[in-house]
Amino acid sequence: MSTMKAVQYVQAGSKPRIVELPIPEPGPGQVLLRVLAAGMCHSDISVMGWPAEGFPYPVPLTLGHEGAGEVAGLGAGVRSLSEGDRVAVYGPWGCGTCHKCAGGKENYCTRASGLGIFPPGLGAAGAMAEYMIIDDPRHVVPLNGLDPVTAAPLTDAGLTPYHAIKRSLPKLVAGSTAVVIGAGGLGHLGVQLLRTLASTRVIALDVSDRALELARGVGAHEVLRSDEAAAARVMELTGGLGAELVVDFVGTDPTMRTAAGCVAVEGDITIVGIGGGTLPVAFGAQPFEVSVAAPYWGGRHELIEVLALARSGALTVHTETFPLEDGPEIYERLHRGEITGRAVLLP
Repeated sequence: MSTMKAVQYVQAGSKPRIVELPIPEPGPGQVLLRVLAAGMCHSDISVMGWPAEGFPYPVPLTLGHEGAGEVAGLGAGVRSLSEGDRVAVYGPWGCGTCHKCAGGKENYCTRASGLGIFPPGLGAAGAMAEYMIIDDPRHVVPLNGLDPVTAAPLTDAGLTPYHAIKRSLPKLVAGSTAVVIGAGGLGHLGVQLLRTLASTRVIALDVSDRALELARGVGAHEVLRSDEAAAARVMELTGGLGAELVVDFVGTDPTMRTAAGCVAVEGDITIVGIGGGTLPVAFGAQPFEVSVAAPYWGGRHELIEVLALARSGALTVHTETFPLEDGPEIYERLHRGEITGRAVLLP
């Protein structure tokens, strides 16, 4: 039997490691993908930090919810793809039949949990392997010439900020301000999306000089140290009015306090980061008519749009690439804040 290498989280509380597994066979309606690139995400580290008691996913778990590759095999009944097609993996798998899925919003599927449907790398076997199974051909999007190393991070690090920012575009008119808290893997793409999609001024906040340098390099008008004085500095830069949109890609208590301290009347606070913080919401706790949302990933149609933006040159993904075998070590570096932009494994 042919085997492959994979990065697996073997049991709750352990560190990920390289394992040898059989190359899977696609069943009816499934697709076998030869993985060409797999992005690494801080959310994986959060998942591996959850306690063993009540851990929500079956283990051992092959990690990686950002993937791109080449179709290597087709299960019975699959007619919309051919072997050799290069595709990106749409991660938030849904049932395909509920009202949300019918609109392309499988990220908000109302039946997935009840049916035991999990995203790759977050319950189902993920992209940090030489091969992976795609449960349905609708869960891949053609690359149409896009580099797999660019495309893999865009399936989350591009799609998630795109979906988060789109809801606020009507507020981001000329003279408005948008604040990006956390200029890392998602945040540096959020800066570019704001510059591409709106005429707003973009202010990026981070604790890392390297991240701030990256944010300025990809188009932020202003960069500020993310500390207790950050909200006051944003207010000063906006003449006391605040920002029409604050996107928090960190999600800790301090960053949420910053968001609440610099949002404008009728502004949006959008929480993307899963840092475990909370934001009190009540009449008078924020300026009048502030909207607070915590979106999740994005729709399949939006991934198509994100890949189109990348092909047009509007998005540049800052990546560092590593062999698949280095995956466990790179997770350690990611946890220590030593990766700027997005780490991508090459099986």
